[in-house]
Order: sequence, then structure tokens, then C-alpha cells
Amino acid sequence: MVFLSICFISSISLFFMGFLSLFLALKCLVSLESFFLEWEVFDINSVSVVMTLYFDWISLMFVSFVLFISSMVIFYSGEYMVGDDNINRFIVLVLLFVFSMILMIVSPNLISILLGWDGLGLVSYCLVIYYQNVKSYNAGMLTILSNRVGDVGLLMSVAWMFNYGSWNFIFYLDCLHSDSAMWFVGLMVGLAAFTSSAQIPFSAWLPAAMAAPTPVSSLVHSSTLVTAGVYLLIRFDIGLSDDLSFVLLFFSSLTMFMAGLGANFEFDLSKIIALSTLSQLGLMILTLCLGNYALAFFHLLMHALFKALLFMCAGYFIHGLGDNQDIRNMGGLVSFAPLPLICFNISNLSLCGMPFLSGFYSKDAIIEVSFMSNLNFFIFSLLFFSIGLTVMYSFRLCYYLFTGRFNSSCVNMLVYSGGYMIEGMLIMSVVAILGGSCISWLIFPCPYLVFLPFDLKVLTLVVSVMGMFIGYEVSKFSLGWPCYSLGSYSFSYFLGSMWFFPSLSTSMLCYFPIKSGFLLISAVDMGWNESLGGQGLYEFLINSSSFIQFIQNNNLKIYFLLFSLWTVVILFVFS
Repeated sequence: MVFLSICFISSISLFFMGFLSLFLALKCLVSLESFFLEWEVFDINSVSVVMTLYFDWISLMFVSFVLFISSMVIFYSGEYMVGDDNINRFIVLVLLFVFSMILMIVSPNLISILLGWDGLGLVSYCLVIYYQNVKSYNAGMLTILSNRVGDVGLLMSVAWMFNYGSWNFIFYLDCLHSDSAMWFVGLMVGLAAFTSSAQIPFSAWLPAAMAAPTPVSSLVHSSTLVTAGVYLLIRFDIGLSDDLSFVLLFFSSLTMFMAGLGANFEFDLSKIIALSTLSQLGLMILTLCLGNYALAFFHLLMHALFKALLFMCAGYFIHGLGDNQDIRNMGGLVSFAPLPLICFNISNLSLCGMPFLSGFYSKDAIIEVSFMSNLNFFIFSLLFFSIGLTVMYSFRLCYYLFTGRFNSSCVNMLVYSGGYMIEGMLIMSVVAILGGSCISWLIFPCPYLVFLPFDLKVLTLVVSVMGMFIGYEVSKFSLGWPCYSLGSYSFSYFLGSMWFFPSLSTSMLCYFPIKSGFLLISAVDMGWNESLGGQGLYEFLINSSSFIQFIQNNNLKIYFLLFSLWTVVILFVFS
């Protein structure tokens, strides 16, 4: 009861703070105003250390979404984490996670951004290893070490900004194109964004971070850690050079394609949703590279809504099935949990871009804007293959959960109600349905009107329907049917394992240093260094002392032997 009160108080507080932030965002959006809040921390001689906060409609609206989603997640955790002995620590970690993200959002200064960024990395490590087993420890190390690469990029940006006398990067964005020395800052920020958003080649940590509790995944994958890199690129959008934008465009489109393929071969419910997050992050960065930061920010907000709901529904099913995450054991859930499945399908269809749901307003605009952009055929093909793969794994997921065969694991749903969890999911479902239209009217006062030929207009619909049909066809198999993917197991394993990136990011990075270290210690420390160093000197001293001791122990015999020897030598010389 105490825990429920803690969750309720935290949830209500964050909800009202989010409502206040949304009200201020609307005020700034209508009046087109921005506010700087500066606080001088200390002043030493001529050095003034100032803490700066920047409030405009982008930062305030994103803060309101973060606070609203975190309030629903904490309310949802009131039942999901019931019975946990360390529940107070869990709530404190989640709150620290949220406030670290808010610090990063409202900071126009690279130093304070680095503070929020490091807070996100440290608290995410604590949350990933929350269950304290070997799998969690490995996932936590992969998560924090991957994100440390982004920290190095930000630190190098901080050092480079010494040339300009201030770390408030927002004053120097116009210089990034004109000044040849400022391109390095954009490059390092792009590196930091790639590590945080898990783009190729840093994609392995995102599915591994699913070792955290599901409410944490709902928060991380919707509006906090993984979107921090995208938000940073939105802030630096004016300053990204054309060459850097092309590189980001190439790798983000590859990430979309890779994540879509991996999700279609995966059977872990949480990892399928994590891979869908990876695909949507690639779509956001692709939109940014096309030069439309407002549309990328809009999709960032819409993705936060339906992805948080998707993880909350997945957590309900996992919790009700006794921590079973295999979708092959989840058939026929419509008979046991109809209301959570409705919420799940709302979020899943929104992910696919179903008309008039929240995801439709952003994804459809992104696709039509991409038609009018200067994309080559390779990037264009990857974009549409990724759209089809998204619909494919979404309907594959619906088939397994919704209409698949009855499994004995589903009987657990009969004795599980989930009151607080269902209430949180219902609130998020209403927002996921209405949020797209409402926010689009606010952000885009003049609606997008894109004139395209008929074949390009219906291309998205055709690709989605084909993905829906293929996803349904590849899912309906029984035990007696042949599994064609086993005929080409190596190829299927390559596609289903994210192109070996988990192995490349863990085993391969460790193998060569450990192997070279073993060869080095064998050849030097245990080889020549032993023979010519300490062990060689030790053996020489032992042999010398043994010889001297032998002489001392046999002195009379040795004396006569030496006397005879010298007598013979003298006679030989003087004869």
C-alpha cells in the first residue's frame, strides 16, 4: 500500500508538471517566443561559470511528452513491480532517469548537455542490471560502453568549442556551414547521436537493454535514452554539413532495413518491439537528413506515444504469462485478455501507419516528402522495403498473439486481472489515437499538401498491403509443415542476428585484444623475459651458489686436486 501511494504521488506530480510544460509550449508556439534562463554559479577572476536553460516550443513540448509518459509508466509500475523488495530504489532510478533527460532537453550548452547525457548513461546501466543476473550484467556493460563512445564525441566537441569562447552551441549554428573549423563539432555530435540512437554500427546494445524491467523499456524506447541522439541532431540541424548528412542518411536507411529483417526472424516479444524502435529511429534520422527537422520532431513525439503503449501491453502479456516472452506460447489471447489486445492493436496499427491513428500523420507525411527529395534509387528502395517489413512483422506479431492456436501458457491469464496496468494502457490508448491529429494541427498550421502521380500515391498502400499479406502467410505454420528457413540456416541466422552486430560488438572486440595479450604474455613475460630476466638471474645465482658451496664442502680434496694440477702445469712449462 505504501508502494502504491509512492507510485501514485510520483505519477500525479509528473502528470501535472507535464500539463504545465505543455501549456507553456503552446504559449511559446503561438507567440513564437523563446526564453533563456541564466544562473551564474560562480565567478573566479575573469571566468564566469553560468548555467543556461533554453525554453522554446520544441524543448517544452518534448519535456511535456517525457513527463506524461513517465507518469503513466510509474502508475503502470504500481502493479507490474508489486512484491519487489527494492521498489523504492526502482522509483528513484526512474525519476533520476527522467530528470537527466529533461536537463539534456532544455540545455543549449554542451557542458550541461554532457551532464544530462552522462546521467542517462549511468542510470540506464543501473536499470539494465536491476535484476542482477549474468545476462543483465552483460547487457548493462554493452549498453554503457556503447554509449561511452558518444560521451567521447561530446567531450571532443566541448574541447573544440574552446576556440570560440563559449559552449552555448546554439549561438554558433550559423557558423557551422561558413566556418571550416566548426565541421568537427557537427561530426562529433553526429557520432554521439549514432551511439545513443543505436544506429549501425552501434546497434547491438538496444535489444540487449531489454534485460531491464518492462516499464523501464517502455520509457527508454519511447521518449528518453534512444531519442536523446535524435533530439540532439534536431537541435544541430542547421549546422549539419551536406557530406555528414549523406553519411547519416546512408547508415540510417541501412539500420531501418536491418532492424526490419531481424524483427521478422525474432520470436522474443520484447526484442521484436525493440527492433521496431531501431527501425523508427532510422526513419527519424533519415527525415532529418532530408532537411525537415519539424517533421522529424513530429514523428519523434508520435513514436513516443504509441511505442510506450506497445511496451506497456507487452509487459502486461509477459507478466500475465509468468515471464514468458516467446510469442509461440501466446496464441489465442483474444479469449483471455481482449481489452489489452485492443490497446496492443491500436499501438501496432499506429506503428504501421494506419490512417487516422497517431503514426499515420507523421509517417505518411515523411514518405510523401521523401518522394519529393533528391534520393537515389538505393536509399529509396531501402526506405520502401523497410516500410513493408514494418507492416510484415507487425501483422506477424498480431497473428501469433491474436489468432494463433491455443497454448497452455495462456491459462494464466484467467487468474490475472491487471487493474492499474489496464487503466494506464487505456489512457495511453486515447492519447495514441487523438494525439496525432491534435499535435499536427499545432506544429503545422498550414497542412502539408503534396501533389504526386497516382502510382507514387498508391505505392505506400501497395507496399503495406503486400507486407501485411506476407507477414500473415509466413506466420501460419504448424509443427508438421517444413520450415524452409532451416534449409538455408546460415543465411537465416545472418538476417535474424542483426547482421552479426551483437557478435561483432562483443566477442570480436574482446577476442583480438585477449588473443594478442595471451601471445604477448607467452612470448615476453613467460618467454624471453623469464629466461633473460628474473628467472634467468635466479637460476644463475642458484647454480653459482651451489658451485661455491660444493667447493667449500670439499675443500681438502679440492686443495690436493688443485696442487697436483698446478704441479703438472709448472713441470710442463719448465721442462
